[in-house]
Amino acid sequence: MLIERVWAANQGRNFHYLIACAETGEAMAVDPLDAERCLLRARELGWTIRQIFNTHEHADHTGGNAAMVAATGAPVLAHAAAAARIGNVSKGLNDGDRVRIGRSVELRCLDTPGHTRAHLCLYGAPDANDAPALFSGDTLFNAGVGNCIHGGDPQLLYQSFTACLMQLPDATRVLPGHEYLLRNLAFTLDREPSNAAARAMAQRCQDLAAQDTPITTLGEERQFNAFFRLDNAEIIEGLRRTDAFEDAGHGPREVFLALRDLRNRW
Repeated sequence: MLIERVWAANQGRNFHYLIACAETGEAMAVDPLDAERCLLRARELGWTIRQIFNTHEHADHTGGNAAMVAATGAPVLAHAAAAARIGNVSKGLNDGDRVRIGRSVELRCLDTPGHTRAHLCLYGAPDANDAPALFSGDTLFNAGVGNCIHGGDPQLLYQSFTACLMQLPDATRVLPGHEYLLRNLAFTLDREPSNAAARAMAQRCQDLAAQDTPITTLGEERQFNAFFRLDNAEIIEGLRRTDAFEDAGHGPREVFLALRDLRNRW
């Protein structure tokens, strides 16, 4: 599986992805907001875009669909429950469905509601030559998570984390829809000032251009993403001191929801 991360250089700090079969050069564009940049990069790599995939219905992920379809004739794939809101979706997908690219690439759809009520991540299982990859849209960011303020639900987001994302292997590469790494690391350090992994990653990235920020793994996320550290005593104590808990419980669910609420205002 060949992966190309394409930086949009826009205010929304979007990442797009091209996923290609090494045998055939057939490719899929993931959330190609800037269709022109995606098409140019595919031409430079000698790849042919045969499919378009939207992780969810927000316009900053689907806005390039029409131009991409006009240029390639490729079908649009998306969550079946979001298809009507996206428009002109060729195939609706659900949890567990498989997406094939060329002869050598197969991706599994993971139903991960929360940022929106219909959101799919794509998971590429490992093979002998590469680590697994998670195209996480706006469910999971490097060192953070998606917000739930535009049609989402933080309770569903928590379930997506515990039932799905937390079950994936540490080696999984995290490929999100936006670049918010330094800002998210700053939030972790605000909640957990002693987190050496977050501090080290922030120092590593402070002078990098956004398009050059590293691709993290889930193993790293467990070290410096506050939303994976729901049993951390320092985080829990800080939330307790700020009266962030809405009820008497201080379990993983309550910690996650309190962190998500704080991040909305941070």
